Amino acid sequence: MSSALRATLSRVVKAVAVILAIVVLNFLLIRMAPGDPAAVMAGEAGAADQVFMDQLREQFGLDRPIHEQALIYLSNIVQGDLGFSYRQNTPVVDLIAERLPATLLLTVSAFVFALLAGIALGAMSAMRVGHPLDFVISIVSLVFYATPLFWIGLMSILLFSVYLGWLPAVGMESIGAGYTGWARAADIAWHLVLPATTLGLFYMAVYTRMTRASMLEVRNMDFVRTAKAKGLKAGVIVRRHILRNAILPIITLAGIQAGQLVGGAILTETVFGWPGIGRLAFDALLQRDYPVLLGVFLITSIMVVVFNIVTDLVYRVVDPRIRASA
Repeated sequence: MSSALRATLSRVVKAVAVILAIVVLNFLLIRMAPGDPAAVMAGEAGAADQVFMDQLREQFGLDRPIHEQALIYLSNIVQGDLGFSYRQNTPVVDLIAERLPATLLLTVSAFVFALLAGIALGAMSAMRVGHPLDFVISIVSLVFYATPLFWIGLMSILLFSVYLGWLPAVGMESIGAGYTGWARAADIAWHLVLPATTLGLFYMAVYTRMTRASMLEVRNMDFVRTAKAKGLKAGVIVRRHILRNAILPIITLAGIQAGQLVGGAILTETVFGWPGIGRLAFDALLQRDYPVLLGVFLITSIMVVVFNIVTDLVYRVVDPRIRASA
């Protein structure tokens, strides 16, 4: 067995152990949170008497000791059963499967936008230190880094949707339009512009600042001076020597933050009415729908772990020194 395959299998085993630990921790934290789902459901049904609430607790297993509930939940997770929604009377797997594609579309689009724009702006700023363009890029990145996502989203809706009328304000597609094929894809893409940009601006600012700092550090190293002494063109030096080495810490940070995008998507999906799992988790929190919350937490945890493994693999491709030492 090759060293690379052994390293990958070791990461997968560790990832499974981490996910199981997260499942148990999430379950205990949710159960210790204030609020009673039986009381919420009984109140919505207009029959908030003790007998009815006891029946609800018995129906959903909430009357059992917490260690029994944890063991039952963990055994169900191992079998691929995420439970049943108290509020919507639907399997949690079906609810998440219905919402997950929308969240993946939003987060992947925001991630790609943030990474490409951040690296491009950071490189432009690093190669023009002291230039007015460097000053403008630094100020813009600082503003987006310090501004809350929900405020950017609301201001974007007011400017581009309400005032200018250029982009749709809420939703994933036009209701009642009946688009199919490429027309529907274009409609979804048009609705995606504002939420994806809003979600990606903060991370774009982070990648811009980090790319600039990393390139300024790398461009003074000996191998860059050697490349200049050989008479290589400036563009070749920037692409093959400076940027390729400066991008390694950005890849590490991007892999960590890729999973965090799902957390940021909760606010973005709420502001823009985007039908993803972030909005599903927000509604489940208000309704004390524990199985849905736990299901969303599990899926997002798996996404974070998977992104970290993918980041390790990409790092090995980008940096040959890691392959040589593995």
